[in-house]
Amino acid sequence: MTRKRVALFLLMFSMSTVLAACGGDDKKTEAGSTGGGSEKLSGTINVSGSSTVAPITTRVAEKFKEKEGGVSINVDGPGTGDGFVLFCKGETDISDASRPIKKAEADNCKAAGIDFIELKVAIDGMAVMTHPSNGSLTCLSLADLYALIGPESKGFKKWADASALGKELGSKTTYPAGNLDVYGPGEESGTYDSFVELAIEPIAKKRTEAGKIKKDQEKTTRPDYSSSGDDNIIIQGIEGSKTSLGWVGIAYANEQGDKVKKLQVSKEAGGTCVDPTDENIAAAKYPLSRYLYIYVNAAKEKSNPAIGAFVDYFLNDGIGAVTEVKYIALADADLTKTKDVWTAKTVGTRDGGK
Repeated sequence: MTRKRVALFLLMFSMSTVLAACGGDDKKTEAGSTGGGSEKLSGTINVSGSSTVAPITTRVAEKFKEKEGGVSINVDGPGTGDGFVLFCKGETDISDASRPIKKAEADNCKAAGIDFIELKVAIDGMAVMTHPSNGSLTCLSLADLYALIGPESKGFKKWADASALGKELGSKTTYPAGNLDVYGPGEESGTYDSFVELAIEPIAKKRTEAGKIKKDQEKTTRPDYSSSGDDNIIIQGIEGSKTSLGWVGIAYANEQGDKVKKLQVSKEAGGTCVDPTDENIAAAKYPLSRYLYIYVNAAKEKSNPAIGAFVDYFLNDGIGAVTEVKYIALADADLTKTKDVWTAKTVGTRDGGK
């Protein structure tokens, strides 16, 4: 073989190798994952539910769209309960929740043939607040919160109206003078449910045993307060009354700076008052700490590749959004458990169903 023929042979061999390599890449692109942008995703993801979790999901969506601009992600925050209604009708793909799913809600999903994957994504604490000028007040116990906001406080128009009930429950707190203007989430909110579970129920159950209230009052607050599914409206109410009392998720409270006054909370009357700091909430030292969740429609995740890619991103590169929007990150062990549930696509609830 002449030198020219050898050179031509080597050139043709080299070109065929390059083309084969390119062809291999094409096949890999067609079958590869979407996380690295190797295949352009498209489609729509509909998310609804908790107004508390919405800022996390919104931030993750913003970051995800920087990588996958062809995906449209709609995030709405009418409340955890309202979100589950939509989710269990099949109208949304992902449901944000500031509490675990209730048994009745899970039953509704089951009746509609909807399997879900429950994913714990963050930690939150509910901040109890008043106006900064309400200077004499620094700490409230769960007994105080029951006396001021529980089912037996209906009709209390001034802080002092709760004094007798507070003392009966063991409180030694001197309530401030002035009107008792209460602002908080409505019954459609997971923050309402979590507050009732953590602040009201422990005392309400004892009151039922003592014959002071009926069984069906254990999971309720007073009905006569200014409620809203929008945390920003609650904050506005607290800021607008110098003798206010209210509660929202800690991230919304922290955003206000010195416009509101976050109160310490003690589990026992006369017990240790605990600040709602990130450290205390993460360690569950703060009595009003809770987990936050997303619920994924298992069937829709299979049929819409964008959903799986989004949740993959959420639990990995996007999980930093939790602290970006001022919530508390899961412990490494808890995040690993969440990732394991997602990898296995395990359906059903581990924390809910009550």
